[in-house]
Amino acid sequence: MSQAFLALQSFLLKSSGLALDREKQYLVEARLNPVIDQAGLNGLAELVARIEKDRALAKKVTEAMTVNETFFFRDRAPFEGFRNAILPELLKARARTRRIRLWSAACSTGQEPYSLAMILDEEARKLGGWSVDIVATDIADSVLKRAREGVYSHFEAQRGVPMSHLVRYFTKRKDQWAINQSIKARIDFRQQNLMSDFSPLGVFDVILCRNVLIYFAPEQKRDVLARMARALAPDGYLVLGAAESVIGYSSEFKPHGENRVILTRRMLGEAQAKKGLAF
Repeated sequence: MSQAFLALQSFLLKSSGLALDREKQYLVEARLNPVIDQAGLNGLAELVARIEKDRALAKKVTEAMTVNETFFFRDRAPFEGFRNAILPELLKARARTRRIRLWSAACSTGQEPYSLAMILDEEARKLGGWSVDIVATDIADSVLKRAREGVYSHFEAQRGVPMSHLVRYFTKRKDQWAINQSIKARIDFRQQNLMSDFSPLGVFDVILCRNVLIYFAPEQKRDVLARMARALAPDGYLVLGAAESVIGYSSEFKPHGENRVILTRRMLGEAQAKKGLAF
């Protein structure tokens, strides 16, 4: 393994939490060659040497290596769980304040938070007089720009979106589909690196961090989960991806019923008793 690749591994781990395996050298070439060419550099070694001093270039490298795979209502189960379990429970628990805060972490091009917004619109009769905030963040400015625009190709729009939703919540623009303004207005898109302090975002009732931590190194995964526990209301919910688990990384959460991608906070005494143990 080259020194340049080792240096890139170290950089990505510190800058974004991404754990880059030695088997992923082919991925480095595919994703970073355009960055190298655009910068007029002679290869990976020169790129790695430059990113130590060039913050703009370092940001391009991080964004290029970030996985941005997403689609509307991805995996279905988390969204069904949100509609049928989380939302009804929060409507009871927050009856006094009548406010709910949701965070879509690593939202990529916006399909996840827009999917939540569509569900909330469908449940509007139950939410009369309520304030529901959706904060959506990502490390990459390029994907956030697309998310804010809310314009998708025919393939992206049809991928996961029922035809009834496509007609109701999108406007056709030639060969593209644009999210309607009423749905766009529900989302507050912000740039946020999960490796940085996200406490200024505030406390949330629901955090969706799906298909993100699977790419993180163990130490970084533990750190992010610990800080997310602090950013979650004591009776809040953490939603992970289908292939993700907190086992071995956090004792702060437990499964919500039989739905293992939806987690809730443990009570203080329960968390202490479970510290270091699998649930």
